[in-house]
Amino acid sequence: MKIRNPKNRFDLDISRSERVLEVGGGHNPHPRANVEVDKFTDSNYHRSGDIKVLGHQQFINAEGETLPFKDKEFDYVICCHVLEHAEDPHQFLQEQFRVAKRGYIETPSLLGEILATRESHKWILHEHNDVLYIVDKQKINFQPPGYNLMELFQDYLPKHSIGFKIVERTHANLMTVRIEWKDDFKYVINPTDPEILKYFQTQWKETWGELFFPKRTLGQEFRAAAGAFLDISKSVFRSKVLKK
Repeated sequence: MKIRNPKNRFDLDISRSERVLEVGGGHNPHPRANVEVDKFTDSNYHRSGDIKVLGHQQFINAEGETLPFKDKEFDYVICCHVLEHAEDPHQFLQEQFRVAKRGYIETPSLLGEILATRESHKWILHEHNDVLYIVDKQKINFQPPGYNLMELFQDYLPKHSIGFKIVERTHANLMTVRIEWKDDFKYVINPTDPEILKYFQTQWKETWGELFFPKRTLGQEFRAAAGAFLDISKSVFRSKVLKK
C-alpha cells in the first residue's frame, strides 16, 4: 500500500539497522543504500554521468526486471528516475515488491516530462487518487514542446533560483511523482479510461490547477514556504560548510 508522498528522496522512513537496496542509482547513488544495482555500465544514455559507487556500497550489474536477490532480502528499496526508462514496468515494479518489504520510487511527473522531456524516457507518469498511471509515449503519440526546457528546469533554476527551490519543495508534484510504499502500491499501465487519458492527451485545463495543486490557507502557505526555506538552508549548509 502507498504510505505517503515524501517531500524528497532523503525524507524516507529508514532506520539505521535496515538493509537498503537502490535500483539504478547511476551517477547519483543514494548514500543510505548498502547495495547498488545498475543495468548499463558502458553507456550514459539513460543518465547524466558515469556510474558512481560510494565506499560503503556493493555494486551489482543486473537488470531491474530480474533482480538477483531472494524474496524480502532487503528491508527497503530506493528507485529514483528509473521506472520511466524500463522496458517492462510491470515486471520492474513486481521485482522491487518481491525483494523488499518497503520502498520509495521517484519519477518525473506528467508536467515534469512536458517541461523537461528526455528522449530516453519510454513512459510518462501521473499519480491520481493514489494510483500511479504509466503510459507509453508512443501509444499516445506524445509530442514534447518545440524546444526542450530540460536544462532550464533541471539544471539552471534548481542551482541558481531560491524562488524555484521553494516552489519545488512546496509543490513537490510539479516536477516529480514521489511514493513511499509498504508491500506494494496501486498502478495501471496504459489505462483506457478516458477520464485518465485526458490528462495525457489534451491541453491543460484551468480547472486542473486545483486538482493537481489543491488550495491551501494563507497559514498553510506560510508554513510550507518557511519549511521549504529551512530545508534549503540546511541543504546549503551541508554542501557548502560540512563538505569543506
